[in-house]
Amino acid sequence: MATSSWRTLLLRIGDKSAEYGGATDHKEHIVSALYLASLLNRFILDKTYLRVVQNAFACTSDCSSFASLLLILVLALGNFAKPLVLGFWDHGFGIKRWFLDGNLACDMDSISSILKRSKFMFLLQCVEQLPHKIPLYGVLVGLINLESEEFVKRVVDAAYSNLQDALYKENCNKIRIFMRFLTGLMSCKVISPNSIIETFETLLSSAATTIDEEAGNPSWQPRADFYVNCILSSLPWGGTELVEQVPDELERVMVGIQSYIRIRRRSQDISFKVFEADEGKSSSEKDFIEDLWDRIQGLSNNGWKIQSVPRPQLSFEAQLVAGKSHVLSPISCPAQPTALPSRSKISRGQENHEAELKYSQRLHRLHIFPSNKAENMQPIDRFVVEEYLLDVLLFFNGCRKECAFYMVGLPVAFRYEYLMAETIFSQLLLLPQPPFKPIYYTLVIIDLCKALPGAFPAVVAGAVRALFDRIGDLDMECRTRLILWFSHHLSNFQHIWPWQEWAYVKDLPKWAPQRVFVQEVLEREIRLSYFDKIKQSIEEAAGLEELLPPKGGSNFKYQADDNQEGTEGHKLSKDLNNMVRGRKNAQEISSWLEENIIPEHGSKFALEVVAQTLLDIGSKSFTHLITVLERYGQIIGKLCPDHDTQVLLMDVVGSYWKNNTQMTAIAIDRMMGYRLISNLAIVKWVFSPSNMEQFHISDRPWEILKNALNKTYNRITDLRKDIQLIEKGVPAAEEATAKAIKEYEDAEAKLEIVGGQPVPAEKPVRLKRLKGYIEKAKDEELSIRESIEAKGALLDRALEENKALFISLYKSFVNVLTERLPPVSPEGELPDLRAGNVSSMTIDLEESATMDVDNENGTKDDSQANGEGVKQYNIGEREQWCLTTLGYLKAFSRQYASEIWPHVEVLDSDVFAGDIYPLIRRAVYSGCHTECSPEN
Repeated sequence: MATSSWRTLLLRIGDKSAEYGGATDHKEHIVSALYLASLLNRFILDKTYLRVVQNAFACTSDCSSFASLLLILVLALGNFAKPLVLGFWDHGFGIKRWFLDGNLACDMDSISSILKRSKFMFLLQCVEQLPHKIPLYGVLVGLINLESEEFVKRVVDAAYSNLQDALYKENCNKIRIFMRFLTGLMSCKVISPNSIIETFETLLSSAATTIDEEAGNPSWQPRADFYVNCILSSLPWGGTELVEQVPDELERVMVGIQSYIRIRRRSQDISFKVFEADEGKSSSEKDFIEDLWDRIQGLSNNGWKIQSVPRPQLSFEAQLVAGKSHVLSPISCPAQPTALPSRSKISRGQENHEAELKYSQRLHRLHIFPSNKAENMQPIDRFVVEEYLLDVLLFFNGCRKECAFYMVGLPVAFRYEYLMAETIFSQLLLLPQPPFKPIYYTLVIIDLCKALPGAFPAVVAGAVRALFDRIGDLDMECRTRLILWFSHHLSNFQHIWPWQEWAYVKDLPKWAPQRVFVQEVLEREIRLSYFDKIKQSIEEAAGLEELLPPKGGSNFKYQADDNQEGTEGHKLSKDLNNMVRGRKNAQEISSWLEENIIPEHGSKFALEVVAQTLLDIGSKSFTHLITVLERYGQIIGKLCPDHDTQVLLMDVVGSYWKNNTQMTAIAIDRMMGYRLISNLAIVKWVFSPSNMEQFHISDRPWEILKNALNKTYNRITDLRKDIQLIEKGVPAAEEATAKAIKEYEDAEAKLEIVGGQPVPAEKPVRLKRLKGYIEKAKDEELSIRESIEAKGALLDRALEENKALFISLYKSFVNVLTERLPPVSPEGELPDLRAGNVSSMTIDLEESATMDVDNENGTKDDSQANGEGVKQYNIGEREQWCLTTLGYLKAFSRQYASEIWPHVEVLDSDVFAGDIYPLIRRAVYSGCHTECSPEN
């Protein structure tokens, strides 16, 4: 039998599934697992028993396969009912047949050694990847502790080693999981409570030292917060036992945490707010540490009773108390980077940004549903279920079906579909980046809709409606992600949606965010399908047809059936087309242009004819476009030597593909890839007057700008990876050179006596060969160093280009925003762009969904985006343009903060100096996650 099927059984521990007869009794699972563990211990400790089993079944297999099978059987941990376990030798899933067909030809010592080494390692792997089953694994380890203290000590030591290693490698997920596991083992009498308290106090002491202005480095507060968060988040799995066994010590830890919270600086998270309208509330809200502290306080006041954490140890309490409690070795925390007393505010801000990237907040809670719809659960239960869901999303990324399976089968006794949707959407919209690619969350939502067809699709639809109601407040990056997700989601469900609910948006101003959202979703759907299909899907809301993009393909200026067919442009385009189809090379066509067109009509006219014609030749498919650019791109390059002519080229591309936003973006992106267009030219083109007028009504210019920034960033990232990869080969090359030299020197030093005189013992041919090895090794080492030097030069050049790009980008933002932002009042009061200054437009509709926005402490946001039962939009076009442009300025600053921070000083002196508009400065520096200019 293949071991993969047994691994499937292992993953189903504690689950209701066909693999173990549908049994859900945790106690029965643990008893079954304990039986298998005892059996394995017999194999490990008693080689005679192993031989008896081998002979009884005529086992014929190699030792590693035999040991692996036994290991998997043991670690199945109760996946099937006890009767099946007791009879597995005779009837259990073909085990006997597997043995009979094998070939056991190894000694018992080898099998025993493999089992000893692998048993606890496999168990820890299960703990790490299925952390929501930690209580079950903890009880099993506790029961095994009654029979094999040595094995359990190895488990405890391995868990400790994993935790210690994770602390120094800054592996946040591993730290959190093993802190929870060790706490769970303590609740099962495997680890002494004092050891856990000592671990808590070590983390707490490190956190307190970090935020100390004199002895620590407050820029690394994110790490200190993470350590305290690990302590608090472990308590639901062991708080009851700690308060029973070491109440004074636990109280000391709690007092220490309370003191830490009082002296730490509250995290504002100003750049990570999903809803921009909530930024002003940050100063009065509790942050994630304060929120979790309140939840733990509530748990403590409730006698540490919690519904969401199973307590299977209660069924075995009489047995577990007889086990030996092992003592953990003291852990040590890495020292924070030394804070130099002369550091500038810029260096402190950059260091804090680095700390936030390494110890980022796992969840920015998002309350989508009103309290009368979402599940009614205690705050601590909500936290625990969120942890379960985030763990499943983390460890099953890439396994969408397994992820959906475990998400719907968590070990809780209440329903949580609404919370599950909120958690997934909070990850999809997490700023600055979601943990995984957005497509992963799209696929998980699709599979959850299929797994829970009677419940989850309606929950997702409710979430979409609630987010749509507040789309005007949504961060621009989050809005783009929501558009991409929703269009992809609909494409997997036959594009079915009750569009009539949103039909009113056609009567809203063209700049209204809800109208733009529907428009962009429909455009993205067409990319994933085709025009007629999407038009048919909105038949019940026929008025929305005006939001569809124009049907049709290209807009070729020199079409053969045009009334102006006899113009010079038509003739030259036809000649160029014939030359391309006649397989003329780029040099021949360039000569033709320089001799016949440019002298008479000028470069601008030549560029338009060439670009229009080549785009038309490559319009059949993406492959055709790539082929044309590869063969004749140098012609375009000669006609576009500077930024101004490259802007003209993009105007031609935009004109040719004016009915197809996707192809416009693809063509410009490919031209940038072939170095026909520079990123600086793209910035200049995006901020041209014609494109600026679309900033608030279309995503077209923003998509092109984002592609350019991404491509520039990816070049730098790829170069850094290449250099790191090449540098890894330097030690090996140096070692090879030294080895070759040593071999040559040793051979050369060998002497023999001939005629009473010492002469070289090695033959000249071999010495020559060894010398050749030296030269070859030195050449290889030199080649590696030259590659590093060449890549380094490219990286330096790319970084300089990147610096110029961001300076140009920010100057463009400052120029256009300064022209359009309303003036600041004489008293210095900033205008409220969301106040509105035009007559409101109202359309009677059915009752709309409202939305609670997370304030971390569970408070509600009472704002109504568009009224109760009435839809309206009362923000003027100028104000909406400013809001949208400021939103993208903040989004770009946040997304590329790591590349911007090295240039903040230059930007602050060259771009943001003087009387810069306060809203511009706020958008930039809040995007970089600092409250103000580093110099202020």
